[in-house]
Amino acid sequence: MSKKLKVVALLAGTLIVNGAALAEESFGGWLINFDRTKEVKPVTDKRYLKECGECHFAYQPGLLPARSWEKLLNADALKNHFGDNAEFDKDTLQAIHDYAVENAADKSFYKRSRKIALATAEGEAPLRITEVRYIKRKHKDIPEKIVKGNKDVKSLSNCNKCHTQADKGVFDNDTVSIPNYPDWDN
Repeated sequence: MSKKLKVVALLAGTLIVNGAALAEESFGGWLINFDRTKEVKPVTDKRYLKECGECHFAYQPGLLPARSWEKLLNADALKNHFGDNAEFDKDTLQAIHDYAVENAADKSFYKRSRKIALATAEGEAPLRITEVRYIKRKHKDIPEKIVKGNKDVKSLSNCNKCHTQADKGVFDNDTVSIPNYPDWDN
């Protein structure tokens, strides 16, 4: 067996053994999916999409590490979910929790999720996506008046207001359109 083939086999075996590819449905699916190197995995769970998307943009689990989702998605935390009561019945909470944790940034092969995982590897687990160092850096040059002062955006937490393909997990600059500021160049 050639040295290169051994390295590839060892890498594939490590991924399978560690189960990391499971967050992307299957190792084979991950291996042939060339989009895996981009962005974040879109939300595929209907219950998560419905329950979370009822009140706000249903953030992709790949935007936070598993330890953040663990803190956010428990019965006590949901009693005061950023000022609102977002409690679920036990089965719904378990399903949403499991989906978010299994698809978190640190369990994903998507490029942007990996960057988020690295940015959140140390220190306190962020509770807000807007607290992630990587996200802050990506938005640092955007003037406050374009976000907070914009009646159609109001906050960086409203990702889908400017990222026109946010629901698909696409957050690249080519898909940004800031309401009321069509000529702003990011």
